[in-house]
Amino acid sequence: MEKNFLDNILELIEKEDAIQLKAILSEMHPADIAELCDELDIDEARFVYRQLDNETAADVLIETDEDARKELLEILPSETIAKKFIDYMDTDDAVDIIQEMDEEKQEEVLSHIEDIEQASDIVDLLQYDENTAGGMMGTEMVIVNENMSMPECLSEMRLQAEDMDEIYNVYVVDDEGRLKGVFPLKKMITNPSVSKVKYVMDEDLITTKVDTPIDEVVQLIEKYNLVAVPVIDSIGRLQGQITVDDVIDELREQQEHDYQLASGITADVETADNVFRQTRARIPWLLIGMIGGICNSMLLGNFEGSFAAHPELLLFIPLIGGTGGNVGTQSSALVVQGLANGSLDTNNIARQVLKESVVALINASILSILVLGYNLIRFGYLEPVTYAVPISLFILVIIGTLWGTLLPLLFEKIHIDPAIATGPFVQITNDLLGIAIYIGVISLMVS
Repeated sequence: MEKNFLDNILELIEKEDAIQLKAILSEMHPADIAELCDELDIDEARFVYRQLDNETAADVLIETDEDARKELLEILPSETIAKKFIDYMDTDDAVDIIQEMDEEKQEEVLSHIEDIEQASDIVDLLQYDENTAGGMMGTEMVIVNENMSMPECLSEMRLQAEDMDEIYNVYVVDDEGRLKGVFPLKKMITNPSVSKVKYVMDEDLITTKVDTPIDEVVQLIEKYNLVAVPVIDSIGRLQGQITVDDVIDELREQQEHDYQLASGITADVETADNVFRQTRARIPWLLIGMIGGICNSMLLGNFEGSFAAHPELLLFIPLIGGTGGNVGTQSSALVVQGLANGSLDTNNIARQVLKESVVALINASILSILVLGYNLIRFGYLEPVTYAVPISLFILVIIGTLWGTLLPLLFEKIHIDPAIATGPFVQITNDLLGIAIYIGVISLMVS
């Protein structure tokens, strides 16, 4: 956000010039207002919210940074949260906001929601795990009965559409609420005289269950290019829908989470977070890396005699350690990507391992031959280092690649986020593995 614009807003807030500030805010998109609020302190942001109509304020709150939003919600009265924000949100967004509060405040906010039906829907959605389709879905949908005539259907659609911002699909249910199909709007124009909805509805639709993990829902929408997917319970009753905008938000959060894990950051942090929070998120893997380095030094310390007799062996320790980390990270990154987008079949792990083995064999051969050629030119064919380094490198590339392949698969099996395997964990373990292999080869050749 431009500094001049921000300074102007701050000046208006300081003067409490509500009229001019309101005029500026009325020309801004809710996402831009949210970005502005993220730059302000809590009192300044609160003043901005006072100048917004309730519907815009609700949209801005949804777009606001999670930490800034949580700070604002903590100081606002429960009645204000309910009547200025929650009453003007879709149920899925309302649930996301309410889940950020403690149980006592949740109950207070729910008690102040004027629309009893909306409050009931929110309470129902709060029962679902937030990492499942049920916890992500919204209940705002256009629903018609399969036995409705075309005029009845049109009338019902108009009635329900009045309270909605967007209409993605018109869902058709039976008398028990079981999802039967989707009403194609094109048929409303081309076949206006058809007697009942069930004769023109599209029965070939893709659904998901309320207990389906969010990752699978994301893959489903991405695979079939859906704008919305209906969510059903165990007996096929329509419970809600998940829209593409929800999926985009979820994808962004997943990517940020995976990137931070791969970078050795153990919690969700941002540049705006305080020093203590950032330190707490970074220090665990730094400590583990330090322990790994100490273990490496202990391994090397046991072979001081060999290094003293052949100091040139020390020159290749960075090469061994770096290569081990690189090959492990490459193979684990591919596996994690395959697990994330569903392209890797976990029931056919042997095929992936075989493919990686072939790749590892080719890479190991190329790297080893190049290092052997370099060593022959520099050290000659009589020195142990000439052969110890390429042999170690060959073994390390193969074992490191297989380790990097199997590690995320193992994590996935024991329900640990496999993204961890693309970060410091695989680098540290492969570094230790590389040094151990190098020392083992040296001890055999020098002894």
